[in-house]
Amino acid sequence: MNEQEPVDAQKRRTGLNRMAHAFGYSLAGLRAGWGETAFRQEALAAMVLIPAAFWLGQSWLETALLVASVILVMVVELLNTGIETAIDRIGPEWHDLSKRAKDMGSAAVLLSLVLCAGIWAAALWARWA
Repeated sequence: MNEQEPVDAQKRRTGLNRMAHAFGYSLAGLRAGWGETAFRQEALAAMVLIPAAFWLGQSWLETALLVASVILVMVVELLNTGIETAIDRIGPEWHDLSKRAKDMGSAAVLLSLVLCAGIWAAALWARWA
């Protein structure tokens, strides 16, 4: 007989075993995110922007803010993808609440992008103005 792990197996794990499994789930989430075009574009932009933050930042705090703003965009994109995936699992038919949830996730991504752009614009202005 092939026994499967119970659905709540992660909740019964403790210590390093729990942390190792949680890390594996996080990596699986990043791999799933990489399958999304928007996340992939943001990750590729991060590969340029994060090193640039160390050049542009005039203090450790400014560098941290520049890096954090880029990572925040990626975090919000993953959360938005999670919302969209959960809604799509419910069913493909159009529903006002499904649309509202997806629109709000999209708005969160937009706001994180505006925040990131504003922080970077301010840093560029401070550096060259």
